[in-house]
Amino acid sequence: MTSTPGESDRPALTPLAALTSSFVTEQSVYGVILVSGMIVMSGAGDPTSLSVFVVVVSTVIVFWGAHVYAGTVAGHGLGRDSRPLSDAFRRAVRQSNGLLVSALIPCAILLLGTARLVDDQLAIWAALLSGTALLAALGWIAFRRRGASVPRSLAGSAMTAAFGGIMALLKVVVVH
Repeated sequence: MTSTPGESDRPALTPLAALTSSFVTEQSVYGVILVSGMIVMSGAGDPTSLSVFVVVVSTVIVFWGAHVYAGTVAGHGLGRDSRPLSDAFRRAVRQSNGLLVSALIPCAILLLGTARLVDDQLAIWAALLSGTALLAALGWIAFRRRGASVPRSLAGSAMTAAFGGIMALLKVVVVH
């Protein structure tokens, strides 16, 4: 087995560190905001959790595909480190996974409504509010990972969560 230079110098990541390093990304934050926006916009009228779920999943898949395509095109054959198309594609898929992962919790909550385990409107609101909680967690982890103090991490978490709060406010103001 060969390793790249410096690879053996890196400490092994704990499972939690590996999860947070792959989940706390620009694409994850963007994905949560996208999902929250889709929940808001598909919530006009008297939607079912199934209809919102379908809109969210199909939109996330389209945006993920577009992100992978853009990353592949942008990363293929640039400058000195010209890389083959297949390498650019694999890298784009890796970098875009946060967009898919960020939709898992809100979609699972929407499925609770679809399965009639909770009321549709409760599932839709809970899915939307879970986005705010996810954004808070993403902000907290990102700030702590960069060595920020607890007060700065709390402020960063609150600012990141504010995007979810704005989405909830939009649902109240625009849709209802």
